[in-house]
Amino acid sequence: MSAALFGTDLFGARRPPPASSVTAARFGIPPFTVLNAQAGDWQDRKRAWVALGLRSEDGRNKDLLDFQRSPFSEGLNNVSIFDPVLAEMLIRWYAPPAGQVIDPFAGGSVRGIVSGALGRPYWGCDLRAEQVDANRAQAAAIPVPAPPVWVTGDARDALAGAPDADFMLTCPPYGDLERYSDDPADLSAMTWPDFLEAYRAIIAAAWARLRPDRFAAIVVGEIRCPRGLYRNFVGETIRAFMDAGAGYYNEIILQTPIGSGAARMNKQFTASRKNVKIHQNVLVFVKGDPRRATAACGDVDPG
Repeated sequence: MSAALFGTDLFGARRPPPASSVTAARFGIPPFTVLNAQAGDWQDRKRAWVALGLRSEDGRNKDLLDFQRSPFSEGLNNVSIFDPVLAEMLIRWYAPPAGQVIDPFAGGSVRGIVSGALGRPYWGCDLRAEQVDANRAQAAAIPVPAPPVWVTGDARDALAGAPDADFMLTCPPYGDLERYSDDPADLSAMTWPDFLEAYRAIIAAAWARLRPDRFAAIVVGEIRCPRGLYRNFVGETIRAFMDAGAGYYNEIILQTPIGSGAARMNKQFTASRKNVKIHQNVLVFVKGDPRRATAACGDVDPG
């Protein structure tokens, strides 16, 4: 980084670059326990990914939350989109170069295309053929060094044929918050007890595909029951991984853009004292020795 970029102080001495600039140059995004997706550098990276033609909403109903007649969905396009910058950073930080990525809750195209663009082979599973077809169409339009692979099926069965993996990156359905289909095997169509049983089985099966001394990352958030109380989804996720033999390694908070939160805040908080949620939980687990898992990743390529 040049002195011209950061200038000099009043005495003519070179001013050091801001700490965030130094860490960004080394790690892509500063690897703090709170990641700010509202920041300018994050949004710049996101625009660059979107400019490639990412359309993770393809293959899904544009009003998934309206399926539940959510009081917070009126007039909005309510398809949850996985942030490509988050996918990029998690892969750069925790996946070995050219390491196989596995995703048992594939959903849209983002994690697959970002993995492939970063040279990591990707295997993802989704229950709905229309989603897999949409993902494949996008991947065909955005050539990447490691073309991603999506398969259609119930992850509880499909994972038996998945490749051994060097990194697990996924984001599950949030209970019945978004209803994807009426298929009895669709987790979003299940009762909460059935959801947890299937969810735990899929996590255990995916964990079994992960090689020793490797990391896994899952993005989750709390969801509410019909009474308005939290279900402890984050805690249930941690328990499911630990019961599968995982070591709970990192907790990261992703601070998401406020978006419609500002418009919802007054009515929501006044009526219920429910704070407007503008974050997600990123949970990182390790299989085996964290030091060997770190060594397998090598130096971070900041991109």
